[in-house]
Amino acid sequence: MNLFHGGRLAAMPPKLLNEDGDLFVYRPLAFVSEADCEAFAQAMNYPIIPCDLCGSQEGLQRAQVKKLLDDWEARTPGRRQIMFRSLMNVRPSHLADPSLFDFTGLMRGMPDQS
Repeated sequence: MNLFHGGRLAAMPPKLLNEDGDLFVYRPLAFVSEADCEAFAQAMNYPIIPCDLCGSQEGLQRAQVKKLLDDWEARTPGRRQIMFRSLMNVRPSHLADPSLFDFTGLMRGMPDQS
């Protein structure tokens, strides 16, 4: 959502400290796919309780991006895992954020500083 609508490369990590610095948010299932969670819930006969607070309503941007990713995943299986893994393998020198990498001071013969 950040990439497509916020104009930034960001994601919620498995453990996040809020902006005020006084609260941790934990995502214990961050490394588990939605499909695996759904399959497990069905196997255990857990009820699926719809949430109208988290952006799952029809027609919202989140639903549109999910459909886009679902379509891409259908054509190229494993795409979601590759995208998620990329968040753990960042190369600042290959992004365009000058606060992460000194592009103005870059000179030939310098090793990659990422």
